[in-house]
Amino acid sequence: MPIAQNQAVSKIVILGGGTAGWMTAAALSRLLPESKYQIELVESDNIGTVGVGEATLPHLRFFNQRLGIDESTFIKQTQATIKLGIEFVNWRARGQAYIHPFGDYGSNIAGIPFHHVLLSKGNVEHLSKFAPCIQMCAQRKFSVPDENGDLLLNQYGYAYHIDAGKYAQFLRQFAEARGVKRTEGKVVDVLVRSSDNGINAIVLESGQRIQGDFFIDCSGFVGKLIERVMHSGYEDWTHWLPCNKAWAVPCKKNSQPIPYTKSIAHGAGWQWQIPLQHRIGNGIVYCDKYIEPEQALDTLLSNLPGEPLADPKPLGFITGKRKSMWINNCVSIGLSSGFLEPLESTSIYLIQAGIMKLVDLFPDQSAMQNKALAFNRHMDTEMNRVRDFLILHYYANERFGEAFWDHCRTMSLPHSLQEQLAIWQESATINTYKNGLFLFPSWLAVLIGQGKIPDNTDFRASALTEQSVAPLLTEMSSKIASHVESMPSHEEFLSHVSR
Repeated sequence: MPIAQNQAVSKIVILGGGTAGWMTAAALSRLLPESKYQIELVESDNIGTVGVGEATLPHLRFFNQRLGIDESTFIKQTQATIKLGIEFVNWRARGQAYIHPFGDYGSNIAGIPFHHVLLSKGNVEHLSKFAPCIQMCAQRKFSVPDENGDLLLNQYGYAYHIDAGKYAQFLRQFAEARGVKRTEGKVVDVLVRSSDNGINAIVLESGQRIQGDFFIDCSGFVGKLIERVMHSGYEDWTHWLPCNKAWAVPCKKNSQPIPYTKSIAHGAGWQWQIPLQHRIGNGIVYCDKYIEPEQALDTLLSNLPGEPLADPKPLGFITGKRKSMWINNCVSIGLSSGFLEPLESTSIYLIQAGIMKLVDLFPDQSAMQNKALAFNRHMDTEMNRVRDFLILHYYANERFGEAFWDHCRTMSLPHSLQEQLAIWQESATINTYKNGLFLFPSWLAVLIGQGKIPDNTDFRASALTEQSVAPLLTEMSSKIASHVESMPSHEEFLSHVSR
């Protein structure tokens, strides 16, 4: 039966479990008025989830905090370790490495941004000495930043490496305790209202009909509602991000876990290593135009840091996004809304971004068109900005004579990224934005790490003398080194919170 124009939404149906489905269910059950909404999640144990995304961004901490989840409990339940950034090995060129940290570099000098001063004095190779995160990674140390402490020493964030399956189970318990109903079953039909083309109900293999006022598609790549029913269409980005296949396999840990993710570039893609408390998550992302699947698998298995714990799992994907992520009374969250490869651990962040925007806009009435437009604009911006940042890693390489990397270095770029790179090259600055992931320190880390040194810097920096700057730089780096040295080890921190 069609919803009357002034009737409130009361029944929410989430199709699909996994990380996206249970993050959505947990958030809505906690952040929407419990007495006003019924939430039902439908999933089938016979339909697998991708379940390889184990590295996160610092934003997940704030998602957990908003839901009232205790950090120690979360770390224990998900076998989590701390993540301070990502080490990129062989990306610029073979034998070279750098870290993209979750934090800033140094402090302004004479009111001039720190990186301008360092660049103007030709000391860019020492940039890592001024990032507490990078020094913690090098020494395998960790301490929660002190919000009231010295800014130079505490201008960093942290994320987690988690077991995504355990996180989904943890959130399922959380959501069900708050009244979310889970229904087991496979969807075989979707009933659409003729009056407004909104979804009225989903039909399960058992014949059961589950009606709802609002439907959230967390069905993964297939987009069972947003694509197969709402016919959103897909914006293909493989001409910029050509990797289209992956293998994933866990292995035994070979030592105490490190507090960062490793991304190791190979001939036609890259390999990830994600350390958990109980194992290491591994995988290789590649383009099958430049390497056969068997060769990619051999590259992965021959570079595992430990003994495999399961058979390798093949994955296929098309990078891009749905043309509309919210249509009528259906919104897509997670892989159903699009896919950007896990190079910068953005998958769970994009789930979170979609959930929080949905909470902000959650429809009280059936007239949802304006809110859908706002949601789609917001998520388009988020995904476009992540896309540009990922493309930068591939484009800015010096791996000459390798077909895959030559293609990446010479491909045409989105206008938005062309503009960013031109501004950087001319003035050592980047257009900043309020909405969207990856702030200036992230761009700085990758641009410098990939060898993109600008032609000019702030003219004020050139006026500073070497004699006046050198003692300040020495003081900063020494202060950071001493602070990190005094921290507990990553292992000690995990042992403490896991008691």
